[in-house]
Amino acid sequence: MGKKSRRRASSRDAPAKRQTRETVSAAFLCSPEAWKVLCSDGYRPLTECPEVQMCVSVYAELIASMTLHLMRNTGSGDVRVKNELSRKLDINPSRDMTHQTFTFLIVWTMLMTGNQVTVPVYRGGMLEDLRPMPPEQVSFLPDGQSYRIRCGAQVFAPDEVLHFALRPDPARPYMGQGFTAALSDVVRSLRQTNATRTALMQSPKPSIIVRVDGLTDELQTAEGRRKLAARYLDETEDGKPWFVPAEAMSVSTVRPLTINDLAIRDGLEIDKRSIAAIIGVPPFLVGIGSFNRDEFNWFLSTRVRAIARIVEQELTKKTLLSPELYWRFNSRSLLSYDLPALISAGAQMVDRMAMRRNEWRDWAGLPPDPEMDELLALENYIPADRLGDQKKLKGGETDGEDEANANA
Repeated sequence: MGKKSRRRASSRDAPAKRQTRETVSAAFLCSPEAWKVLCSDGYRPLTECPEVQMCVSVYAELIASMTLHLMRNTGSGDVRVKNELSRKLDINPSRDMTHQTFTFLIVWTMLMTGNQVTVPVYRGGMLEDLRPMPPEQVSFLPDGQSYRIRCGAQVFAPDEVLHFALRPDPARPYMGQGFTAALSDVVRSLRQTNATRTALMQSPKPSIIVRVDGLTDELQTAEGRRKLAARYLDETEDGKPWFVPAEAMSVSTVRPLTINDLAIRDGLEIDKRSIAAIIGVPPFLVGIGSFNRDEFNWFLSTRVRAIARIVEQELTKKTLLSPELYWRFNSRSLLSYDLPALISAGAQMVDRMAMRRNEWRDWAGLPPDPEMDELLALENYIPADRLGDQKKLKGGETDGEDEANANA
């Protein structure tokens, strides 16, 4: 009876890993100092650039310092409305923040990322709270001709949240693109310049160079060079001259490489001016040049007003139902005035009966006076309701004193 041979199961080797093009990586070796100079300190977002923070902070602080007014359209002009809603948004729009901090956060996030989303909370049909969402928790989802906004685990329609967008993207008009694309190259250049300056300051070049005969055996090794320096350069007392053989070496002083030699200061100024120009901030607000009042007032009337208008229109569109109401920042308080200019402008308004004296006092920061609520006319400064009592308007009648003075 034959025996059946049993074949032993042989274990198969694991398939060799094939190295694809996607898994190939390249690297190069260099010293840490060379890495800092050549490659700076790696990727950093725009929010960590000090110059960008300075420019964005200017917008955020100025807009946050303006009072938010609830206005109503009337037949004789727009008037300010003071109610609980106006107090809510102007004093405590959010449960954990005041108007100053809330508006600063809105403007800061909008300028830095291009978009800022705030979720309103209602109770009983009344606005209870405004909750700003962190940018990392917000995403925008295309939905046909419109879009949806995902905030954490919730998805909202555009009319259910406040979406502040800066510089709309042509491909996706509902999204803001901010200044990221325009600032990327300038910020990279500025970061590289700062890294080069820091490297020069951390490792300054020596101010003395010793020229030695190259045929000296001691110069061939590091130990020999240390002995040579110790023999001729380190064996003298402080302040004493060195005595070295003229045939072996010569000592000369050199001027080390400075920031001015590399034009780093000029490069920094150009980059700062470029960042200020892209964001729209006067250069003197980032430390370049001197203060210019006219330029600052133009900046307030155009750039700051344009950013504030984005906040005004979004709040008006999403928080108000009446077509007669709208939100407006009090931008006049930001203009660069001095006390003599305010007094002069107020005096002209009072003389033309376009302003009451108590309004004038409010400009100057003074409390109202109960005797200064009447409109005064030019010349005799009499109340407006007594203009017809002037005697020169009644046919030139004079009293006895005037006749006596005429006879005299």
